[in-house]
Amino acid sequence: MESLILQLHDIAAVKFGNFKLKSGISSPMYIDLRLAVSYPSLLRQISHAIVATLPPSARYDVVCGVPYTALPIATCFSVSSGTPMVMRRKEVKDYGTLKAIEGAFERNQICLIIEDLVTSGASVLETAAPLRAAGLEVTDAVVMIDREQGGRENLAENGIKLHSMVKLSEMVSILKKKGKVSTETEKMVTKFLEENQKIPVPVLRAPPKKARFRLPYEERANMVKNPTGKKLFEIMAQKQTNLCVAADVATVAELLDIADKVGPEICMLKTHVDILTDFTPDFGSKLRSIAEKHNFMIFEDRKFADIGNTVTMQYEGGIYHILEWADITNAHIISGPGIVDGLKLKGSPKGRGLFLLAEMSSSGSFAKGDYTAAAVKIAEENSDFVIGFISVNPASWHGGVNPSFIHATPGVQMVIGGDALGQQYNTPNSVISDRGSDIIIVGRGIIKAANPAEAARHYRLQGWDAYLDSCK
Repeated sequence: MESLILQLHDIAAVKFGNFKLKSGISSPMYIDLRLAVSYPSLLRQISHAIVATLPPSARYDVVCGVPYTALPIATCFSVSSGTPMVMRRKEVKDYGTLKAIEGAFERNQICLIIEDLVTSGASVLETAAPLRAAGLEVTDAVVMIDREQGGRENLAENGIKLHSMVKLSEMVSILKKKGKVSTETEKMVTKFLEENQKIPVPVLRAPPKKARFRLPYEERANMVKNPTGKKLFEIMAQKQTNLCVAADVATVAELLDIADKVGPEICMLKTHVDILTDFTPDFGSKLRSIAEKHNFMIFEDRKFADIGNTVTMQYEGGIYHILEWADITNAHIISGPGIVDGLKLKGSPKGRGLFLLAEMSSSGSFAKGDYTAAAVKIAEENSDFVIGFISVNPASWHGGVNPSFIHATPGVQMVIGGDALGQQYNTPNSVISDRGSDIIIVGRGIIKAANPAEAARHYRLQGWDAYLDSCK
């Protein structure tokens, strides 16, 4: 302990003079632990000392450093202890994931907050608020230095127990004993602490509540011109589900089995008929029978991309006859609006619907910006056939979104991340609440589960709760 304090003094991280603190008061002593990032050995010692400060009774699943000074300390703590770390964004951006807390975590996990020092406890509370809002529990905070000015008491009032490596008075006493500060300086700091024993937490402004623009699905159903789009909204409202399962399996038997198991939980089943190794002409009728039994729609993820005349034949003919059994299909707009005209020629008379690929969930996708804007324009011009979009972050689209269109987002799992082939995953809550989508498309998280029906139910509840929250 003494060695650490002396090293901090040697690098001028401990200063004496007249300094204004975040709490608004003037202090004769200032501790700047940001300097420690330039001294790896010292930073490592600090993190190890903080680990040792925690009592065996402290329980935590993840750690979070208060931005910004404590971030490198928390990182060292995470690496040395093997504890996962999450990060709080001090400024939440209006693009990308739009999240205040970054990292992989689950609701109800316990998060330990790490800070460099505590005066009133305001910084710790500012970090605890978004962590708790994200579903994490916060019961403990650990700091290197307790300035003994009410932080411990203020945190306790908010359900957080403070653990400190050293108190400010102890720190000054060590520096005095080692001849680093004068008796006069020690007395000045002691008097300051006696006169400022309880610094109130500054009033924290609540972040502006996110504007809610989402209308209930049943209301949006009345805005839709296309019968399939209208029916999909109605199914979502009736079954209380915004879950689509991506049944990307290799055999018809597997696909039909998955469809029957997850059918009660879904509003839509997504297929890739061209990966089936044993397709037969009666596949469509068998799948439609299951869809009618469980009241869900069939979405063939064909991703048409050719000229209008060609896609007309691909849609209606070939060996798959997609038009006959799929309620919905989708298309790229790379070939221009003619592709929609071609599909519409055959699809509209049967009341079918079309999703346009406006964005994709794969890393490095070119479907963004002007491409997305062009997809929206084509959809608006063909709203009697186009029912919505395959999208990733409609909340970020310039000009907002038309509530008559349905947004379906792939790449959804319970944890954030990606796979080796560039697929990027986001959680049901982030997709629905933060990104403004309507339908979560889940593949491997359900079809690879030991119990697909149970997994589907879990995803359905997560997606539906996020929808209800975004309607408030």
